[in-house]
Amino acid sequence: MSRPLENRVDPSGEIRAVRARGTLMGNRGGRIHLAADPETGEGPRLGRRRWASRQWICCVLSFKGRRRQVMGPGYTELFFLDEATALAAGHRPCFECRRAEALAFAEAWADAHALPARPRAPEVDAILHPQRLGPRRRAEARALPDGAMLRLEEGPALKLADAALPWGWEGYAAPVPLPRGEVETLTPPAILGVLAAGWRPRLHPSAGA
Repeated sequence: MSRPLENRVDPSGEIRAVRARGTLMGNRGGRIHLAADPETGEGPRLGRRRWASRQWICCVLSFKGRRRQVMGPGYTELFFLDEATALAAGHRPCFECRRAEALAFAEAWADAHALPARPRAPEVDAILHPQRLGPRRRAEARALPDGAMLRLEEGPALKLADAALPWGWEGYAAPVPLPRGEVETLTPPAILGVLAAGWRPRLHPSAGA
């Protein structure tokens, strides 16, 4: 059996090689992988870079019948369990394959940041990029909006209603009580504002939402 490609993203933004399939695809603004080695037979793999530009997006798996060779000659395809995972890793909705959702996201962004009009994608990316790369912040667990990702002692979890759903590559585990007090938040602050403004991400069926 061939080894899985290094193209699955966890809520902290790390890229791993696992066999589990995601429900959404995306990229980080270009190519960050190396071609297969013809001498050793080693398949395509990540290089040292973890992003190519500030355009980190989250896309649908199928769009207009387009076919791609994963980790081929073009950009590096990345995969996410769901959109809450992608958002926590710093990705935003794609304005091409998910235009209606991306425009709704931009509207919620404008509400959250008191802007007179919804921002264009480069404006969103300029705010998000340092938050993707910077240290994670802490916040009251019970004050987080639904769809936010936080870190429990056991690992990442999704905040939904009054519970935390432990995250895994295959899906979410059964809900557990939210911690009392502050927790490390994985979702960038700017996106927390969008969630608080009422925008709802696509969640994996195991979330039960």
